[in-house]
Amino acid sequence: MASSKNLAPALNSTWQPQPTADGSFTFFSSEFGETFHSLRGARQEAFEKFAIATALPRKAQASHLRLLDICYGLGYNTAAALEVIWQHNPTCQVTIIGLELDVGVAQAALAVMPPWPASVQEILEGLAQQQRVSIPRCEARLLIGDARQTIQDLVCQGFQADAIFLDPFSPQRCPQLWTVEFLSLVAQCLAPAGHLATYCRAAAVRSALQEAGLHLGTLPIVAPRHSHEWAQGTVARWQPDQLIPLSLMEQEHLQTRAGIPYRDPHLRDSAQTIRWRRQVEQQTANRESTSRWRHRWGIT
Repeated sequence: MASSKNLAPALNSTWQPQPTADGSFTFFSSEFGETFHSLRGARQEAFEKFAIATALPRKAQASHLRLLDICYGLGYNTAAALEVIWQHNPTCQVTIIGLELDVGVAQAALAVMPPWPASVQEILEGLAQQQRVSIPRCEARLLIGDARQTIQDLVCQGFQADAIFLDPFSPQRCPQLWTVEFLSLVAQCLAPAGHLATYCRAAAVRSALQEAGLHLGTLPIVAPRHSHEWAQGTVARWQPDQLIPLSLMEQEHLQTRAGIPYRDPHLRDSAQTIRWRRQVEQQTANRESTSRWRHRWGIT
């Protein structure tokens, strides 16, 4: 447990620590009005929705893996990925690029760190403090700034990731990082045999990934208790193999007004402008309403 002195940076910031069901902490962002992770378990989410969903246990048999962590945040997705990779292949060389708007999140997270392996914790500390790590098994960089701009540098450099973790705040709160234009750049950073994973199942996001040329797979909930619990995320690839296909219900969801994607033609519009542009397109679209779709499928 972190001491009260060590916890002070997080408590005094706009990121308020919140415990989650698996014992790990996340932060609540007052700016976005959301937590950084599911309250069902922050650490668990990093493994299930990102490290495992991108097939890292199998990919770890390679001698070298490249990861792109979009919205690095507290660093949990990177940490879970490293733990999984090195459990399966301790000699795998890993290159990591993280994109993050505010390095203060990663720095504050050091006070509430889950019990990661020492080698992983060393990397998280290095990224938070110096934004760069170079050790025998890992080369990592944390690029600070608007991801809409930093992703363009990676595209120009020809960076290709074996796994991409797409983890912004929700599309309603942060539409800037869920647009067709941004996700098209993200897709250019996905290796031919790579996997992209996100916790988001929104039809607008899935449609944008399709427009970027990717095939979609669902991330099913193991034991859903309610009709609205039909997926816990999305996985995308250049090829349709190694994916769990969308159900008919999910496919039809993409054809509703909810499936109209967010757009940001010049990659610099505000969240308000991006939301407004989509609302205008939805109002004029000859598509089934989302409420009617929900009624047809008995989703309450």
